[in-house]
Amino acid sequence: MMVLFKRVAWGRRIIAAGAGLLSMMIVTACNSGALKAELQVPAEEKLPISMMVPLHFPHPPSDEIMDRIEQLTHTELEINWITDGIYTDKLNTALTTNSMKKVTFVKHIDYPFIKNAIRTDAFWEIGSYIEEFPNLRYLDSGILEQTAVDGRIYGLYTERPSSRQGVIIREDWLDRLGLETPKTLDQLYEVMRAFTFSDPDGNGLHDTIGLADRNDLTYGAFKTLSSYFGTPNNWLVKGNTLIPEFETQAYMDTMNFMKKLVKEKLINQDFAVTSKDVQRDMIITGKAGVYIGSMTDVQRLYDETKVLNPDARFTLSNRIQGPAGYKVWSIPNYNGVFLFSKKAIETEAELKKILGFFDRTMDEDVANLMRYGIEGIHYTVQDGKVLLDEGTSILRVNEVNPLYTLMIADLSNPNVMPIAKQEALTALAEELSMDNEKFLVQDPTLHLESDTYAEKNVELETLISDATYHYILGNLDQEGFAREIERWKQSGGEDIIQEYTAAYFK
Repeated sequence: MMVLFKRVAWGRRIIAAGAGLLSMMIVTACNSGALKAELQVPAEEKLPISMMVPLHFPHPPSDEIMDRIEQLTHTELEINWITDGIYTDKLNTALTTNSMKKVTFVKHIDYPFIKNAIRTDAFWEIGSYIEEFPNLRYLDSGILEQTAVDGRIYGLYTERPSSRQGVIIREDWLDRLGLETPKTLDQLYEVMRAFTFSDPDGNGLHDTIGLADRNDLTYGAFKTLSSYFGTPNNWLVKGNTLIPEFETQAYMDTMNFMKKLVKEKLINQDFAVTSKDVQRDMIITGKAGVYIGSMTDVQRLYDETKVLNPDARFTLSNRIQGPAGYKVWSIPNYNGVFLFSKKAIETEAELKKILGFFDRTMDEDVANLMRYGIEGIHYTVQDGKVLLDEGTSILRVNEVNPLYTLMIADLSNPNVMPIAKQEALTALAEELSMDNEKFLVQDPTLHLESDTYAEKNVELETLISDATYHYILGNLDQEGFAREIERWKQSGGEDIIQEYTAAYFK
């Protein structure tokens, strides 16, 4: 279900819309010769900007904050906030129906599939203009290069650490059962087993399980567990060729581990069709005690759990030792890019004004409003540093945090005030995310191109993900999984291997 939140001068109108029409990806464009004075819109006229962005939180940002952003940037924002779980589908719909908004956010995992549209001149190229904007000119050139298509820059990036992946655990359950925070795969398994069979909530009932998971092999539990087992990040360089991760023994070991969890009922049996909202609800309501994914989810999980159970406590673990030591998969240092539609943005002059809006959002007043909310309501300031109180955490989740999606280069923007104090679990999640940098597993194809991959990988990826689920659920044996790999190769996978191998060793 998609909800269209239309920003207009008098407030926000909420319209339930069908699955067919939704904006498309947008290529962020930077323009040549755009001086700040030239970017200002006449006082009687606000700049209208339509956008399509993912929503990672229960609600869009508050009307009051959005009104302030519009006033400060002199814009009229019409934003489609689309639930993250269905965002890729809506993006594909917008792309195929050519119903693009002026600005569209494209997640990094979807970006390879958009490159053909970029090459057909559907989006503005912006690299030649970035230097003309006072804030955009300081964007990280290395990250911009990561987003480049054929050496040209089309998008403004949102920034993130290389890996936030880890394990979120009910600490009070560990304490009740006399268990330590797991540090190895075996210990993690034992915690899940104890959370299932040893009455961790102390109610005398057999009503809990170890792991809550969802229908996402990348951002759910599977890929993080897989990296602990030593699986390469999408591709492995072996000898003089590249091989896909699902042909490695470590990938098979991960499937067998998950299969064991299913067989012993240590995981929700319907995980293959479970949404993230349902997965979160299992943690919040005390039905499960382990959540594997982004560690930054912990604060919100804790805030919502303690409403139902004030005694609940959470902890984190990012160092789970596997057969090859500590490993964790990584992504590029951008979470996604804003692209700018040539169909929706008809002139270079309009493009410059929209780029001017993004430049303006990096100024101190707008950047801190988007990052922290309203001073005195969502945060306080002491000695030039931000204090984020535990008592306003839920308020920030509901009113401020969705705006993170709109912030470009927020981690390195010097205009964003530093934090002196924040919620303990948020601070721990950020500390452990930085620790992940010490044992990252990189994707060797990150900067490589494969025409077959761009053309066929949606269907080929579905083939492998379906095979992975079927193996874990016991519907395929090892020989059956090998046959699916062979089918993948015959359907275009072998061409992808050859193209990536040639590009890598070129």
